[in-house]
Formats: sequence, C-alpha cells, structure tokens
Amino acid sequence: MPVIVIGADTPVGEAIVTAVLPSAAEMRAFVSDERSAESLKGRGVKVALGDVSDFSHVEAAALNCFCAVLVTDAAVDPRVRSFAGDPSAVVEGWAGAVRGAGIHRAIWVSPEDSRLALPAPVPEVATVFLGTDLGRAAREVAHLEGLGSIPT
Repeated sequence: MPVIVIGADTPVGEAIVTAVLPSAAEMRAFVSDERSAESLKGRGVKVALGDVSDFSHVEAAALNCFCAVLVTDAAVDPRVRSFAGDPSAVVEGWAGAVRGAGIHRAIWVSPEDSRLALPAPVPEVATVFLGTDLGRAAREVAHLEGLGSIPT
C-alpha cells in the first residue's frame, strides 16, 4: 500500500525511506531540499518538493496513501516554514493534512524529549521515539508500516 514520508530529507527520514522502500508498493516523500528530491527520485520514490508547512500541498501529496510517516525533525529544524508560526502549528497542520487525504495509519517519529503534542488524526496512530540509533527507529517504522493493523 502507498506510504508517504513527510520530512524524508532529514537524516531519520532518509533512513526510513531506505528501510521501507523494499517492501512498499509505492513510496512517496515530501521534502524541501531539491538535492534530496533528485536523489529520492533516482531511487524510484515519488517526490513532492515544497514547504512542509504548506498543508494543502502535504495533503495533495498524501492523497490515496495508506500510511503517513511524519518526521517531527522537519517541523523544528532550520528549514523555511512560511505557512506556520511555530513547530506546534506545523504538527497540527500535518494532522489535518493526513486526515484530509484519507490516510488510515499515521506514524509519528519524534525525539523522546520533544514537547510537541502529537495528535491522533486517523484511526491508527503510533509514535516511534528517536534515540541515537536512526537505523533502529527506521526499522521500527518499517515494522509498524508492514503490520496488518497497529495494536492499541
């Protein structure tokens, strides 16, 4: 089933794409960095390039996906976010975008010490907490994405 990684141009986002790509029927990425976009396209990923705070663009890129992986680093790093005033507004906007796109499963990827409230915008929601091992987090996302349903 189609999967989108929002923030695929972050280090953990890149690791997640690498972990999920072999088993995904269709892999999409939402990025702000043109070089990352070209690299991902070269790997067979469908790429949307834009401002991660342009929620209508995020929603359009996620349309008809089953799962959205939301990398909160892209809400707090130094990139330009013209349509939201702060990281909390970005996270809320992403929640609305994935809900509007009809996403069934959302996987938030966030540092444990993050102060961002991570909403539950869709029927199945999980959170993967980042440590120092990005590969572990990516493997955990790939495992959750591949499950028939996320246990609650």
